Amino acid sequence: MSRRRRSRTPHGSTAVAFLGDVVLSLAISDHIFPRFENWGAGRLTKLRAQAVSRGACADVARVIRVPERLRAAAPPGVGKNAELLIESDRILASVCEAVIGAAYLAFGMARVAPAIVDAFAEQIEDALENPEDYKSLLQEALARRSEVVAYRIVEARGPAHDRSFVAVAEVSGEEIGRGRGKTKKAAEQDAASHALEHVEEDWPPEPGAAG
Repeated sequence: MSRRRRSRTPHGSTAVAFLGDVVLSLAISDHIFPRFENWGAGRLTKLRAQAVSRGACADVARVIRVPERLRAAAPPGVGKNAELLIESDRILASVCEAVIGAAYLAFGMARVAPAIVDAFAEQIEDALENPEDYKSLLQEALARRSEVVAYRIVEARGPAHDRSFVAVAEVSGEEIGRGRGKTKKAAEQDAASHALEHVEEDWPPEPGAAG
């Protein structure tokens, strides 16, 4: 079966990303179910959805240096639009899923699943600690204005076993929120929650935009 699967070439990138999305969901489901088997299906589904969300996949893509690889592969003189695409959560998430799909086709589930769980470990813990995904809510709010948020860790304190981090959320280099947390992701979530307040208070819709 695996031999037949690998012989079907070539695979379109969209199809491989679709496959990667399925493999990612299965790997994370298989990991979280034994840990939380007493949870109801709805709670498990919400945890998985947050752990494998577009923002989570984009974060993993950044960790494995996908933007740098895309820049290196891009032809010269592609301009600002290409740079915006490279930093887009949608593009990075799709590339992340395509990488997972390609790895599954090459190595099979038994080898790929542990690597997926390891890569998404921080996203899983973040989903457990922050059931409300402020980062996704913020990105959705900014997307309506064609804005993209970026996060930066500006401070790390404490010993390795008891670290705390400070993160800032920025739009076009301007800080719109700052937060703290025991992990980088938790600090980013806190920054996003404060940034949402900034967006709602200081960036109201244009007059007449509301229905």
